Formats: sequence, C-alpha cells, structure tokens
Amino acid sequence: MAFEQLKRILMVEDDVDIQTVARLSLEAVGGYVVEICSGGYEALGRVKDFAPDLVLLDVMMPDMDGPTVLQNLRADSQTSSLPVVFMTAKAQAHEVASYKAMGGLAVVSKPFDPMLLPATLAHIWQQYQEQGDGGAADLSKSELGRGGEMA
Repeated sequence: MAFEQLKRILMVEDDVDIQTVARLSLEAVGGYVVEICSGGYEALGRVKDFAPDLVLLDVMMPDMDGPTVLQNLRADSQTSSLPVVFMTAKAQAHEVASYKAMGGLAVVSKPFDPMLLPATLAHIWQQYQEQGDGGAADLSKSELGRGGEMA
C-alpha cells in the first residue's frame, strides 16, 4: 500500500527563536516546505490557502492556545481531518494524554533537538499513515532513541 509523503508543514509557534530553528531544521535537514504562523488566529486564517499535510502546533500561545486552534480546525469541514502534532515545554503524562484525547497525533517536547525534529515528524507521519486517520499514533520516547524528544 502506497502512503502519502509528508511535504508541507504549517508550524504555529509564537517564539521567534523556536520558529527560526525549527524552520531551518525542517527545510534544510528534512526537505519540507514550511509555513510559519505566530499565533492561532493567523494559523486559522492561512491554513486553507497553504494546505499543509500536517500542523505542528504550540500548546501555549498568547492569542489562542493550541487546543483551541485544534478545536477550530476540527469544527471546519475543510480542516477537520488535518493531522496535528502538539509542541509543548510541559509534557507531563496527563497533559500528553489530554492532547492525544483531543485528537493530536503526538506531542513533541520543547526543547527539541533540531537535528532530530524532521525524523521525529517523519516517524509520526509514518505511524499516522499506517494507522489511517482513525486516531492518535501510539508513540513513546524509546521508539525514537532519545528521551525528551517526544512524549
């Protein structure tokens, strides 16, 4: 069975330094096309035009938090099945479970290793493709060989 390749990532992150490092990593190392949005409202306004394969979504942002952005994406028929990976500095087990219950595929912990971020997202994407869009990928830190990268 042929799977779609991950090509386009919409990253929603308010921290300019994280935006810069992640974009460089995802474009130069991963070969992805990356669109950056600094907040939830901006992301909701640009998601349809950019047509990403995946959204990399910060949990805590000043204008609209990540879970609210996801809720808005799910409420729109054009974006309701768009895969979302959360990013957070607070990746405790109960929070990770909560983000996955909301419909997130996985949670990437910040800080992340920029050299591993493309491989992390590729792994999440592969799991998503293998499982279909029926639920969150069941991934653990040990599967990536580096603690703290993904919860």
